[in-house]
Amino acid sequence: MNNGRYKNEKVAVLGAGLSGSAAALLLASEGAQVTVLDSADEKNLLKSTVDNLRAHGVRVVCGSAADQDSSEYHWAVLSPGIDPVSPLACNFSSRGIETIGELELGWRSCEIPVIAVTGTNGKTTTTELLAQMLDACGERTIACGNIGKPLSEVAREKQPLDVLTVEVSSFQLEAIRTFHPCISVWLNFAPDHLDRYRSVAEYRAAKLRVFENQTEQDVAVVHAAEALPKIQPRRITFSAYSDRGDFRLSDGAIVYENQPVLRLSDTKLRGLHNIENLMATLAAGIARGVSFTQMVPALRNYEPRPHRCEFVREVDGVEYVNDSKATNLDAVEKALAAQTKPVVLIAGGKDKGFTFDPLRSLVNDKVKSAILIGEMAQSIKRSWDGAVNCAIASSLADAVERAHAVAKPGDVVLFSPGTSSFDMFKSYADRGDQFRALVQTLPQ
Repeated sequence: MNNGRYKNEKVAVLGAGLSGSAAALLLASEGAQVTVLDSADEKNLLKSTVDNLRAHGVRVVCGSAADQDSSEYHWAVLSPGIDPVSPLACNFSSRGIETIGELELGWRSCEIPVIAVTGTNGKTTTTELLAQMLDACGERTIACGNIGKPLSEVAREKQPLDVLTVEVSSFQLEAIRTFHPCISVWLNFAPDHLDRYRSVAEYRAAKLRVFENQTEQDVAVVHAAEALPKIQPRRITFSAYSDRGDFRLSDGAIVYENQPVLRLSDTKLRGLHNIENLMATLAAGIARGVSFTQMVPALRNYEPRPHRCEFVREVDGVEYVNDSKATNLDAVEKALAAQTKPVVLIAGGKDKGFTFDPLRSLVNDKVKSAILIGEMAQSIKRSWDGAVNCAIASSLADAVERAHAVAKPGDVVLFSPGTSSFDMFKSYADRGDQFRALVQTLPQ
């Protein structure tokens, strides 16, 4: 990589979060004159982040001064968390300044093949599964992108890696130009992020860009049920729900070309959604040229991440499950479908522009009582009125107390919010950590 790639180019980075900071430091290391702009007041940004940027010669502008900045720039980098219609972004688009995303920037500075994993749900589990498995097979890789390190940070560090396992979100894919994974993984699609996109079709179009620059020499691992438009790469398909996939389920095992590959009882993952994550991982491994003999031991050892159908504790015969990572309806649907016992459901959070109506029938079948929190509590109650008894809690602590009071031995208390956490918590992880801590304090 040439350290002078962007020598003396004036580049703006929009957003001072994890991705924006990584982009700014990469640009500075390659000779650019970098300004980071963030609409938040400086006191609301991490002091260590701002100090580190300035220590590397990066100019940082915050608050209304960032939104109104009129300096001249050759081009700009948009952090995925910054909405393209925000005043900060519009200040650049209205001036006709070329803008790319942080993922695109990282890609341009990387000389390592990329496996890109996208989908509405399961991205993080699959990316981690894949990275752990490839690593165990002697393929040097790390899980990065939308989890862990941003791609720009990996590019700057120049580690000796064989392949990058990159989780990519729709927000990151919006602003790509040349981003070209040798293997793309499309896990599933369901409505989400309607607070950012004007329609489900617009959200889907952003996700579909993962295939945009792939050629016939590349591979796309796709869910067998997905009706995708014509794409160039060769497809490998999977499904735990039908027999149409190259990878399918038969007699308690994942099967490929009619040969059992991995027995479900040998893994630590639960639920059909996780079986599909395993299938996608195996398919990407095959595309990478790794044998099942190499892959299977690592998949048997994989421990699921916290916050995704994570068993927390049993209290008086009631199981408590933390599914805080469920930030959309499809995730709640999968979590509920995996339950075999009566459910006391805690749900709700930030209003992302969709209703909970589609879950009404499943909730009627699976849930004996729903306890609702956050901005969406009243809206969810209206959606489920008559299907299940709903109560509104004033806080997560109140919700856990109410669930404890109403749950009977043999029930499951499932915390699966179905939307984002930002109305009440820092992140889904913070939300899940608080739920776990509250459950641990319940009297036995």
